[in-house]
Amino acid sequence: MASFRSVLTAAADTALDKLVVPGYSALGPVVRRLWWAPDAAELVGRPEVLVTGAGSGLGLATATALARLGARVHLVGRSTERLEQAATAVRAEVPGAALVVRPCDVSDLDAVADLVTALSDDLVALHALVHCAGLIPQRRTTSAQGHELAFATHVLGPYALTVGLRDLLAADGDGRVVWVSSGGMYPVPAVTRDLEYTTGEYKGMTAYARTKRMQVAVSEHLAATFSRPGDPVVHAMHPGWADTPGVSGSIPGFAAVTAAVLRTAEQGADTIVWLAAAAEPARTTGLFWHDRRPRSTQYLPLLHDDPAARARLFQTCAQVSRARVSR
Repeated sequence: MASFRSVLTAAADTALDKLVVPGYSALGPVVRRLWWAPDAAELVGRPEVLVTGAGSGLGLATATALARLGARVHLVGRSTERLEQAATAVRAEVPGAALVVRPCDVSDLDAVADLVTALSDDLVALHALVHCAGLIPQRRTTSAQGHELAFATHVLGPYALTVGLRDLLAADGDGRVVWVSSGGMYPVPAVTRDLEYTTGEYKGMTAYARTKRMQVAVSEHLAATFSRPGDPVVHAMHPGWADTPGVSGSIPGFAAVTAAVLRTAEQGADTIVWLAAAAEPARTTGLFWHDRRPRSTQYLPLLHDDPAARARLFQTCAQVSRARVSR
């Protein structure tokens, strides 16, 4: 009977995923809660966690939930004012929350290098690094180092931050890296060779989707190369359709059409928090998750990334990271 029930729940879960709207909307977690993995237990010893994009949306919801579980949360974002407002909001939900405000624009690789130095000076270990920072550019713009802004924000900065904090994550003994991708990457079937989006008409949503797919590829790559004793596990996930300022501000048409079925930020952040804190995700690495279950990285199973494009992506990330470390 238990085996039959498992087959039924797996079939129902897969159907929700493939039908998209039921699985990505607020209905997904309501139904899947009937069978998904247990919640994370309270964290012991107030471990250190770092959340980028913590000023609002999924980042703020993630920071709040991890603070509630007992973590000391480092809030990272571009605006000190917004981070201070976020810290006030977290403390309103979690009285006595241990928080540290750390302004940093993750698209600025020099700022990322400075953040790595500051954290390395201040901490002896880091339990979890959560990459929530994201944007949808309205036009092609570049970062402080001249990289296309979505690529710099979603890929280059997070990669450099992950590699720079590798030793701190390893020192925890149960370290986690969580890349917050998007279901919006599915229509982009493969990693593009045009990493900086230099050809064709620039569209912000395309830049977003391309770089969100790159995040999944990079998380797989880091999971495969992080092989030293104590190295953190590395996972990616997508939150479904969540009602956040990023969605309403950047794609208002989509937000208006789906308003009745959007997840709350807390529902969208659930799997992020679970990956950062629960026991089960530490037993594997390099997977892509949604609603506490591993998912395929391709909507159609026979599609694959171009190996040459992936190799160029990983080489570019490594070169940028080495340049920041040695500056």
